Amino acid sequence: MTLQELRQAIYQLSAEEQLALLETLLQALKAKPKKSADRHALVSQLRGCLKKPSQPAPTDADIESMREERLVEKYLA
Repeated sequence: MTLQELRQAIYQLSAEEQLALLETLLQALKAKPKKSADRHALVSQLRGCLKKPSQPAPTDADIESMREERLVEKYLA
């Protein structure tokens, strides 16, 4: 799968699936030793993956809210 195909596939995922993907990517990035500036740039790019075409990228608060919703679904539903 090419990067372009992956980017297109991300938009086909639900918000919960996008969040799970984001968490997986963040864990993978944390496992690799990177310079702090590189890590911040990558996190900014990953936030862009959650951005809908006609909407701004989610804020930290939005991401935390999605994360909490996902955890509630996972452990309390």
